[in-house]
Amino acid sequence: MKQMMSVAAKAVSVVSLCVLAACSTTSPDVIKPGDAQRLSQVADGVVLNVRPVVVEGSQSGIGGGSGAVIGGIAGAGSTSNSRGSAMAGVAGAVVGAVVGNAVERFGTRESAVEILLQLSTGERRAIVQATGNETFNPGDAVILVTTGGKTRVMRAPRVGTQR
Repeated sequence: MKQMMSVAAKAVSVVSLCVLAACSTTSPDVIKPGDAQRLSQVADGVVLNVRPVVVEGSQSGIGGGSGAVIGGIAGAGSTSNSRGSAMAGVAGAVVGAVVGNAVERFGTRESAVEILLQLSTGERRAIVQATGNETFNPGDAVILVTTGGKTRVMRAPRVGTQR
């Protein structure tokens, strides 16, 4: 029984790592291979306001399903009585599904910022992106880079005379 629980605990750890490794990111510092070497649209803007937000984690069902299978196996192997084993398996599956879903949801959450911008055209826009290497403050000159329907904000390069 202890051996079965140890195997189940290791399996939960492996599934948790797989779920976390499969996470996608909204980070402005990560470019997908399909977006490399593509011409992007660029617009100038100024930051009006920045506030921290959280991008909610995904609940694709992979975490819950994996947790249910692992919990069911662990529960079913916990007793030698066939009726008790079946009941423990069902209880283990339910608990495993809840735990697996929570691991997936919280493991895929991202810290982000909502940036309110004034474009050079006078229009105002807001964008949410994961917290990256750059920080933004009201009054900062920025550019919006749009590639493949996705937009990211980055600091505008400083243009000046060279000496």
